Amino acid sequence: MSLIRKVTIVVLDGTGIGALPDAGRYGDEGSNTLGNLSEAVGGLKVPHLQQLGLGNIGPIKGVPPAAKPVAAWGKMAERSPGKDTTTGHWEIAGVILDRPFPVYPNGFPPEIITAFEERIGRRVLGNKPASGTAIIEELGAEHMRTGYPIVYTSADSVFQIAAHEEVIPVAELYRMCEIARSILTGEHAVARVIARPFVGQPGNFRRTERRHDFSLPPPRPTLLEALTARGYTVAGIGKVSDIFAGRGITQSIPVKNNTENIRRTIEAVREMVPGIVFTNLVDFDTLYGHRNDPVGFARALEEFDAALPELMAAVAPDGVLFITADHGCDPTTPSTDHSREYVPLLVWGPRLREGVALGVRVTFADVAATIAEFFDFTWDVGESFAQLLVSLHKTY
Repeated sequence: MSLIRKVTIVVLDGTGIGALPDAGRYGDEGSNTLGNLSEAVGGLKVPHLQQLGLGNIGPIKGVPPAAKPVAAWGKMAERSPGKDTTTGHWEIAGVILDRPFPVYPNGFPPEIITAFEERIGRRVLGNKPASGTAIIEELGAEHMRTGYPIVYTSADSVFQIAAHEEVIPVAELYRMCEIARSILTGEHAVARVIARPFVGQPGNFRRTERRHDFSLPPPRPTLLEALTARGYTVAGIGKVSDIFAGRGITQSIPVKNNTENIRRTIEAVREMVPGIVFTNLVDFDTLYGHRNDPVGFARALEEFDAALPELMAAVAPDGVLFITADHGCDPTTPSTDHSREYVPLLVWGPRLREGVALGVRVTFADVAATIAEFFDFTWDVGESFAQLLVSLHKTY
């Protein structure tokens, strides 16, 4: 595999492709992000993803199976318990969790909130599961009057703190998040503490792009750390560095939205040296999945599809492009939370075979095992499919 030295992983955050067999345990029966949203909008218009083989993975209105897909295609099941961003990304990078992160459907217990209030010197508002946009509309005016931060959670393992930038400066909000992160350990070790700054006035609040995630570090070394230990670069674009608590990341590139992320990803791929570009396109999940907006979700997918030719042109001859997701976030169901789903898997590269059916992979960690084989070492979690991808008439 010595001629494969540049790998790009694009995670379409929240873009699942059908409920996993255990979805009922999570209340996600019938979830199918791509299938359901495509029906809701009368069909997706993603011709480049269609050519890669997206429609071969499962039924998607407007995306028929390609007769000759130019990429390898399949789907992956999540072996870790859970359906959150951190769990999904860690598994892609080769770490499978044996127990889910804690969640708080009734808000955080008094021992957590009391300790947090004592450390920050203020009371908090909220302390319940809520939509981020809804809770700032509900409590934003009281927050501005009192100066108390808004604490909330969701069906995911998150402790979120919302604050108006003119009431609690962003640097102070980040400090509060660091305090929360230090408290949330042991049985209360949530996956992420998230700063949610916003601006505006009651009735017209808007969350800003200065969100910041304070994640737990992975419990074991990931593929990213194995690569950096071998001298390769790992560029994390968007929230990737936050998800891995900076572990195994040699360059972090923050972005404001999908549009900027796609542009910066293309630039990074065009300029990359041996190693990995790992990017997360978060708007699918944050702006559209959680807000039950299939039309917006479809437009965002079509924007990514329009940029695919330029992204593929940037991939070097010794490069490989993985397109996948970390979980589902079906915008057509009553729930506004993530959904326990299979994720699509498309793998393309100038030196790879076309049209390879990868089947149903039993864990996202197969991606890590495959990339490790590309870089001439083995990964003990997951099963590599690298040998299925190499051109039979070439020696690697």
